[in-house]
Amino acid sequence: MKKILITETILRDAHQSQAATRMRLSDMLPIAAKLDDVGYFSMEMWGGATFDTCMRFLNEDPWERLRQIRRAMPKTKMQMLLRGQNILGYKHYADDVVEKFVELSIKNGIDIIRIFDALNDVKNLKTAMKATKKHKKICEAAMSYTLSPVHTTEYFIKLAETLADMGADIICIKDMANLLLPYKAYELVKGIKEKVNLPVHVHTHNTSGTGEMTLLKAIEAGADIVDTALSPLGNGTSQPATEPLIATLQGTEFDTGIDLAKLTEITAYFRGVANRLKTEGYLNDKVLSVDVNALIYQVPGGMLSNLISQLKEQGASDRYYDVLNEVPRVREDLGYPPLVTPTSQIVGTQAVLNVLMGRYKMVTKETKALLKGEYGELPAAPNREIQKEILKDEEPITCRPADLLTPELEKYAEEAKEYIEQEEDVLSYALFPQVATNFFKFRQAKKIGLDGTLGDKVNKIHPV
Repeated sequence: MKKILITETILRDAHQSQAATRMRLSDMLPIAAKLDDVGYFSMEMWGGATFDTCMRFLNEDPWERLRQIRRAMPKTKMQMLLRGQNILGYKHYADDVVEKFVELSIKNGIDIIRIFDALNDVKNLKTAMKATKKHKKICEAAMSYTLSPVHTTEYFIKLAETLADMGADIICIKDMANLLLPYKAYELVKGIKEKVNLPVHVHTHNTSGTGEMTLLKAIEAGADIVDTALSPLGNGTSQPATEPLIATLQGTEFDTGIDLAKLTEITAYFRGVANRLKTEGYLNDKVLSVDVNALIYQVPGGMLSNLISQLKEQGASDRYYDVLNEVPRVREDLGYPPLVTPTSQIVGTQAVLNVLMGRYKMVTKETKALLKGEYGELPAAPNREIQKEILKDEEPITCRPADLLTPELEKYAEEAKEYIEQEEDVLSYALFPQVATNFFKFRQAKKIGLDGTLGDKVNKIHPV
């Protein structure tokens, strides 16, 4: 009998995928003890977009969120998502920043770090993986799953072997766009399990409506851990719902051992949170419906909504399908990058410009940086003519991008010294200088406004 382990995503990816990452710490703490008692393998509750939105929109310290949830859930492993050399930002950081971020994440309560790179360039995972191992926590190395002529089952099996050789404790298949179909999932998981003697963790979404079947076939093929989200914020653009999968596996050789009755009160609680998020305009029913375009155009749900927004701003909503047809062409020109942050934004924006302005008549600095190798090694050779036209006389770099960076932690500490109240603040500033500075000012003003007057004024400027 093989017990399937569950990672619950309701405190991170579920509300990031469905409600613009707007769940607050005050929504999480009242139910934390009940969550801790369920028997999950881990609770994914930090990283991804939560770090940015904590400060930018909620006036919360992300580090304090981590510490408080850790204290409230002593029995369950805390898990986070890290973008390799990008950490949680959108550019590459020097190794000293990556190392310190991993160190302090672990010091504040993280047990498992899921580390991925948008291009699957393993050179961009090396520093974060080493740092996680150094501090004796679980290194979950993730492969960004996508489809293209180069992204075959064999490609991902070989990548899994490489990650295992680099010291991964767990191999994660990260299917951010719900492109991994059930029988492909079976084939891929089975292939990895035959080559790699490590647990396999499967992460998918239910955007195209196939996520539950994908998890079931992955489990049958030998997957050890799967990501799910409790039903009030499950399915749609989020992960497949937790309760139906637990019910499905009950009494089988894959029984999770989780008591469904324990989830009843928790589900009712989060239904209330979801209703509030809906009332505030952050949770839209559209994110719960099946979107077959995810399979046809291989575009993640978040990227689709971004394209719609860009076209609306340009008064060109009627060009939507032209842009969707252009996305795969741009992706091929740029060497088939997986469509995940930040490459999804780069490809999407360039596709919009190509349709509205003419192909590559206007090129973003990010498209140029991608073709130059500043994000890492592309999965396949880009269109050489387009690359030469965009780069002009500049030569692409072939080394690890971070090798060109000098240590920068001290520089960030110096720049932010007037606001620093804890060591972690330096990293908040390093990742999001302007956002962190605004948050630090809010934090200072709130302390000064002891009678509530100044605090109220600040709250109007930066609404919680």
